[in-house]
Amino acid sequence: MTLDILTFGCRLNAYESEAMRGLAQGVTDTVIVNTCAVTAEAERQARQAIRRVARERPDARIVVTGCAAQIDPGAWAALPGVHRVLGNTEKLLPESWAEGAGSEVGDIMRAKETAAHLVTEFAGRARAFLQVQQGCDHRCTFCVIPFGRGPNRSVPIGAAVAQARALVESGFQEIVLTGVDIVSYGPDLPGRPRLGQLARRLLAQVPDLKRLRLSSLDPAAIDEDLWRLIAEEPRLMPHLHLSLQAGSDLILKRMKRRHLTEDARATIARARAARPGIAIGADLIAGFPTETEALFQETLDFVVEHALPYLHVFPYSERPGTPAARMPAVPKPERKERAARLRAAGEDASRVFLAAQHDKIVSILTESGQTGHTEHFAPVRLTVETRPGQVLAGRVIGTEQGSLLAEAA
Repeated sequence: MTLDILTFGCRLNAYESEAMRGLAQGVTDTVIVNTCAVTAEAERQARQAIRRVARERPDARIVVTGCAAQIDPGAWAALPGVHRVLGNTEKLLPESWAEGAGSEVGDIMRAKETAAHLVTEFAGRARAFLQVQQGCDHRCTFCVIPFGRGPNRSVPIGAAVAQARALVESGFQEIVLTGVDIVSYGPDLPGRPRLGQLARRLLAQVPDLKRLRLSSLDPAAIDEDLWRLIAEEPRLMPHLHLSLQAGSDLILKRMKRRHLTEDARATIARARAARPGIAIGADLIAGFPTETEALFQETLDFVVEHALPYLHVFPYSERPGTPAARMPAVPKPERKERAARLRAAGEDASRVFLAAQHDKIVSILTESGQTGHTEHFAPVRLTVETRPGQVLAGRVIGTEQGSLLAEAA
């Protein structure tokens, strides 16, 4: 008689799954499915998981939540075996997990604040996620997530510090700040703090925290305090992941992004000047509507020019109700082919980046057995067995199959 949680999608969902695990203590023989709505594939995987649970555990109660459930609760409630559907606000309320509680999906667009939840465990993970922000006030033409997450809301700095302190006391050596759009942190709080001020306070008030990492950042909105931390603070990891999406100005405009390629180019140059050797990744969409081969080539050229070693590439996925879904579509085989070419360019850059680490002393967060990630988020395999969750020094002695090989320093 267990409580199981199946999590799809982003780090924020992973954080919220652990919050639900705490709220639902005492709930038994239940499977919570925390869905994602970023792509049709993410929704397909969640539906497949629900059908599998309904088939293999017919007596279990299935509770569906997350962004896909928030956006279209009726479709998920209609799936075989689904007992309840909860919205993204309701899933984090204690009363939603009381005996006899039913389905509830409120109007997420009316949400005014986001609660801080004391999460101290992340099942099977060596690093912890810390929600600092929720929702998004922007309306990129391809994105449905604002309708699943609501408007931008920020966690007060004091609450974030308390959560970080609890995570460190639980043994976590690395924390990743997460949210939907973390560079939009703070305008709804007294004094209108920015993300850099939050990060500085966390590092100052939680001195035992060894590693602080950031989730995806919009390249047009990094504040000056955060830039100073990137340049000066060794506990802020030398790794930025940019929500780039394209390297073509015309496509970025059609996406209704906040940045153009010159903004991204300037961000990458400034980061590399401020923190030599910094690793830079990017989210990219291949085959956005109206993208011609020439426009795609602009994105590919951007990736090659800037040697971005960590790419997270999606073939474009139509999201019902978004403006992009009404634009002239690129055939799906072409989307997949372009995505493969972008990934290949990223793999080339990754090989060069990893090779440059040879013979360097790196800081490794161990994850399982002999694996971990360096401060640059490079995957690494150690020559000795380790205990998960440690931060230790290693000397890089080679590379193999897309990872560094390191020995204890």
